[in-house]
Amino acid sequence: MAWVLSNDEEESHLIRPDPTWTDWDLKAETIHGISRDRLHAEGAPVADVAARMLSALAGYTLYATAPSWDGKWLSRLLRTAGLPRHALRLQDTEAVHRHTVHEVLRGMGVPADLHDGLMTKVLSQAQRKDDELGPAEHRALADARREQRLWLDIRRRSQEVAAQELSQSSSQG
Repeated sequence: MAWVLSNDEEESHLIRPDPTWTDWDLKAETIHGISRDRLHAEGAPVADVAARMLSALAGYTLYATAPSWDGKWLSRLLRTAGLPRHALRLQDTEAVHRHTVHEVLRGMGVPADLHDGLMTKVLSQAQRKDDELGPAEHRALADARREQRLWLDIRRRSQEVAAQELSQSSSQG
């Protein structure tokens, strides 16, 4: 479990499986490279990680690339710790990407009728750059850092595209 905040604060925690968690996916273990034995040896108790998450993340909007999948595990963590399963909720990173582009374009005064076309351009460029990094590491902190870099790149590209669009429209007007 890991997170990176907008102010660059970050945390990562291995979680010791609760005794009630009897399922284990060997295929997933191969992907992320963390054995159940390692989690038992090095992981923090479920209640400690859940309490830390609530303390650190309360009041933040949380994003994940697979919110239904990650939300299932977050909910399970919270319930096992005796906390409300919706104490923390995840939203899809694609939504924040689109919102970021629209907010930047609107904030810089780009006409609304241009937003969709410019958003498509920004998001496709940023995704191509992200794809060049290769596949995700499937380690929570590395993946969270990558998602933050993608979001920052989208914000930067939105500002550049907006400035370019405004420059072109003022030179034509």
